[in-house]
Amino acid sequence: MELLFTVILMLTSALMILLVLLHKGRGGGLSDMFGGGVSSSLGGSSVAERNLDRLTVGIGVIWFATVIALGLLLAYQG
Repeated sequence: MELLFTVILMLTSALMILLVLLHKGRGGGLSDMFGGGVSSSLGGSSVAERNLDRLTVGIGVIWFATVIALGLLLAYQG
């Protein structure tokens, strides 16, 4: 069971990194320092961006639940 949670944690961690890097920079952060400040003036968020937001939140919830489950499993494994 511990191995399963560890694998899920590794996969969701890699997905979270990928998904966060896919997000468009909002300005004022590190993305501006590296050329991310150049943005189009279309305004609003597209369907793809909203879906990316939903996917990121979903993977984040799975990641958080896996961390809690793995921590509880290891704490009470005795």
